[in-house]
Amino acid sequence: MPAELTINEAAHLAGVSTKLIEKSVESGILHAEKVTDVLTRRLTRRLPLAAVPYLSAINDEWLRDLPISRKRRIWTIVSRSRLVGEARLAEVRLNETIILNLEGMAGTRTRNALAYHAARDAHLVADADILGGTPVIRGTRLTVYSVLGRLEGGDTVADLVEDYPDIPEAAFLAASTYAKTHPLRGRPSGRPWVPDAPVRH
Repeated sequence: MPAELTINEAAHLAGVSTKLIEKSVESGILHAEKVTDVLTRRLTRRLPLAAVPYLSAINDEWLRDLPISRKRRIWTIVSRSRLVGEARLAEVRLNETIILNLEGMAGTRTRNALAYHAARDAHLVADADILGGTPVIRGTRLTVYSVLGRLEGGDTVADLVEDYPDIPEAAFLAASTYAKTHPLRGRPSGRPWVPDAPVRH
């Protein structure tokens, strides 16, 4: 199964903490593969897309304390699902009386993850000759961090599409998610799009 999402991306898309992911990796349910990130060129740990529906499901309050064997069963079924396009998730029968409706528990988050993965790979690029390799939307000098900055500053995706009609909405959504899950190093403010205040003497 290909490693497609970083730990931070999977946590964000599944709506869980990275702590839950690390616990799942430590217990041997999930396997985080070390790969070189195409955009950052750094070695990073990645999970398969199927981690999103799995994590979304077990984050449910009454499933968090399931025995490892039951969680493994959920992962086995989810990991065998065909996750493409408008994938619909199967039910999981834990025993004679308990059936998990994975579609209801994780369907929307799973489709959002599929859309993000496709858009990230199609629209985001990094080139050392363009803004020092900061990830940008393909064919532009518009960084993922400037997109996030505008959205957090009050603009909407519709505003961005209006300003950049040649860029599809999916590209802005992917840029925003990427920026949230790949914060710039050395900027503890977390707001790299805000210029530093001038020094007053």
